[in-house]
Amino acid sequence: MQNLDWKNLPFGYVKTDYNVRCTFKDGKWGNLEVSESEHINIHMAATALHYGQEAFEGMKAYRGKDGKIRLFRWDENAKRMQHSAEGILMEKVPMDLFHEAVVKAVKLNERFVPPYGTGASLYVRPLLFGSGAEVGVRPAKEYMFVVFVTPVGPYFKEGFNPVKIAIVRDSDRAAPLGTGTFKVGGNYAASLRGVAKAHDAGYGSPLYLDTKEKLYIDEIGAANFFAIKDNTYITPKSSSILVSITNKSLIQLAEDLGLKVERRPVAVDELDTFEEVGACGTAAVISPIGEINDIDAGKVYKYCKNGKPGPVSTKLYETLVGIQYGELEDKHNWVTIVE
Repeated sequence: MQNLDWKNLPFGYVKTDYNVRCTFKDGKWGNLEVSESEHINIHMAATALHYGQEAFEGMKAYRGKDGKIRLFRWDENAKRMQHSAEGILMEKVPMDLFHEAVVKAVKLNERFVPPYGTGASLYVRPLLFGSGAEVGVRPAKEYMFVVFVTPVGPYFKEGFNPVKIAIVRDSDRAAPLGTGTFKVGGNYAASLRGVAKAHDAGYGSPLYLDTKEKLYIDEIGAANFFAIKDNTYITPKSSSILVSITNKSLIQLAEDLGLKVERRPVAVDELDTFEEVGACGTAAVISPIGEINDIDAGKVYKYCKNGKPGPVSTKLYETLVGIQYGELEDKHNWVTIVE
């Protein structure tokens, strides 16, 4: 196993041994190729560079107590990448090709899968982009699919401890009929101003509101929002946010634990009525929120008053992570063991 400081890994890029690549050309996908290079030779007129034909996924591989490596709901990531490809007119990656590439990338870099109990995992990044040259605004005829991996620690440096976020009102991440439901790079480029504003104010991430009225919660930078109130798991319903696989899983687990679930528009005015709030996503899993600062409105909302995550968030977190690491029963057949 690679000798790294596993318990203190940042959420960042660490060079690994191999990545896996495949090209769509002449109307069909080619064979998987293994590369040791961290670089891609790309045409200067590639549509990814000029017209934003690019989508990606974020997944993790976990080493369990039994030493086995597990993937969590890879099929949902494959479907979401197909959804993104449809959204910006790229060639879809077939499910079997997606699975083969991910498994191959994980197995080839097995020595970088962090040991059980360190809190770290192997982040898996499938990437699809238009590699064909076009000068006019039109879809490419050639695409490249790449899967690389890197060992990571928690997305928020606080780990499973309360984070502080700030509401951003002077920029938007995505429009209701735009690309918000697709996991494409342009959405993240659009979020960078808000991220910078939140960081400059001393906050970990921005909370975006609906683009039309600025009355409803959309999402938190690179994560979905959820709240707990009256034994109910509440998360925004919006036509401009990415459907999180983690959030989807938490909804099921909340129901398993006997909570009611509401997916609906969530007004900013409700923030002072919630018992617990959090951010969720592949990178963060769950990050409990201790403070939300609506800077422009001059309001601050406080949670986790004892400095610790709330009981429902804690139970959901422990259950989800327990399934991912093979500690708890996988009742919904979410886990695939890499063999």
